[in-house]
Amino acid sequence: MTQVRVPFGQLKRNYLRIKDEIDRAVQRVLDSGWYLLGKELQQFEQDFSTYCGLTHGIGVASGTEAIQIALGACGISSGDDVLTVSNTCVPTVAGIESAGARCVFVDIDSDTYTMDPECIEARITPRTRAIVVVHLYGQCADMDGILDVARKHDLKVIEDCAQAHGALYHGKHAGNFGDIAAFSFYPTKNLGAYGDAGMVVTRDHGLAENARRLRDYGQEKRYHHVMKGINSRMDELQAAVLSAKLPFLDGWVRRRREIASRYSSAFESLDVVCPVEAEGREHGYHLFVIRVKDREHFRGKMAALGVQTDIHYPVPVHLQPAYAEYGPQGKFLAVTEAQAGELVSLPIFPELTDDEVAQVIQAVEKSMTGSA
Repeated sequence: MTQVRVPFGQLKRNYLRIKDEIDRAVQRVLDSGWYLLGKELQQFEQDFSTYCGLTHGIGVASGTEAIQIALGACGISSGDDVLTVSNTCVPTVAGIESAGARCVFVDIDSDTYTMDPECIEARITPRTRAIVVVHLYGQCADMDGILDVARKHDLKVIEDCAQAHGALYHGKHAGNFGDIAAFSFYPTKNLGAYGDAGMVVTRDHGLAENARRLRDYGQEKRYHHVMKGINSRMDELQAAVLSAKLPFLDGWVRRRREIASRYSSAFESLDVVCPVEAEGREHGYHLFVIRVKDREHFRGKMAALGVQTDIHYPVPVHLQPAYAEYGPQGKFLAVTEAQAGELVSLPIFPELTDDEVAQVIQAVEKSMTGSA
């Protein structure tokens, strides 16, 4: 078995780097004896929404339920169509369907892999009520173009920011542009919890109040239910951990961008398509996704050289067996389907050492030139 020289990710490194801060945060919660909807969550909701440049944060149990609750807060429900993309992780679609809506997929831009505004109008149906925009891999979608279409057709816009912590669009953080936004704090995210956690952020007071009720059984106050909701509450431990991590987020994103810059410069002469950072956008590089022609051959060589890789995502949602009802929509998704077979994600996380970055570069060069 080939020894792993460079892991795709290693969460323990992150913990060890800020061990004292994390341990103090966890101990503070244990000493308090309060584990749900307490001061830790209130503080993190305030701090993270402020970081995003928004006024309201509502901590929930996961990024998937953040999408569900964001849609519900906007009044999206059974019988409604929601536009989104198919080259996303299934939780985006699971969140939409949990809100009672049906997905209608829009094709993507071939450079950024995010929703192509030029393809939206052709996919609008009489039942379309909203657009869930996925900021994929850490880069914001073309929000100006998307918002132009949304306003024209009176559609709500929900930003799926699960991979976009720290990403900027014309100088503002992801989540600032639609009606409401959903974040995931899954452990591998740019800002990750030690379990599942998510947040809904918005500047709209009414949407925020709806989201707060929806996450807690629809309660306006204890045992007084004004709407049907669910149980989706970020616990105090996760909130405390995330509060401890938040001051480090910008530094971690800078490190990701440094690694991405090294990769892009090193691969210029190779037959590798590197990520494109679109004009006016600052990529957060949650993932560094390249395209190669013979993916399995390339990944095999990389593995033989001790470098782990991954694929995000090998099969678009509309081609997954569980979502076969969406299969006929493939005729509208030529770019989505064309790129899916070539994607490879390289290691990129803040604790990756300079030597490991150099090893990844060397392995890619050997794998692409046939010298491996």
